[in-house]
Amino acid sequence: MIRRWIKACFQAFTSKSKLKQRLREHDVYSTSFAAVDLELTSLNPLTTQITSVGYVSGKGGRIDLSSSGYHVINTTADLGQSPVIHGLTLDILKNGENLAETLCVLAPLLKRHILIFHNAKLDLVALNSAFKCCNVPPVEVVYIDTLKLALYQLNKQHQVLPSNSATLSVCRQRLDLPAFIEHNALDDALATLQLFYAQLTELGITKDDALDCLLHTGAVGRFKLGST
Repeated sequence: MIRRWIKACFQAFTSKSKLKQRLREHDVYSTSFAAVDLELTSLNPLTTQITSVGYVSGKGGRIDLSSSGYHVINTTADLGQSPVIHGLTLDILKNGENLAETLCVLAPLLKRHILIFHNAKLDLVALNSAFKCCNVPPVEVVYIDTLKLALYQLNKQHQVLPSNSATLSVCRQRLDLPAFIEHNALDDALATLQLFYAQLTELGITKDDALDCLLHTGAVGRFKLGST
């Protein structure tokens, strides 16, 4: 048991060191970011399935709208109450794209960019399950979570966080970003990337800073999609 604990600690230290080294190689201005958002059948990470994927990339503080993509996924999964939120009914989904084909389109984007999520844990778990289910080759990604960046700032200001203080829309309102149509994967991805750039300004990060300056916020991580 002690050996396993030592091995786990060593692996965690090595993984953190590799992440820090990789982030040191990227400065804020020259890094290509890609915000990714998923609409899901539920918030249960063990059973949720993907109904749509949206993404958009940016660099140098600018968003490249021509890079955006949106895919509705063909699924017969139990939707529960999710259509009330994202509006994707079975009639719409039955005309959607094959999940495996969409993941193969998405994989190169995941490899080439530092990914931006709002609530990365939920989306990464859903993507990981999808990669394994569709037998898509594993992809290791580096990501930044705008939800955790927001919580980092909020925890410095409040002993007890206000209810719903870190939703995407509330985070944007707090930084004076315009309102947007929620729960469309592409709109949410665009809103998340805008939020990320605003958060960098709020944190006082300049274009010449390396990305390892964000490690102390707890918002940066590595994840291997398709891993067991």
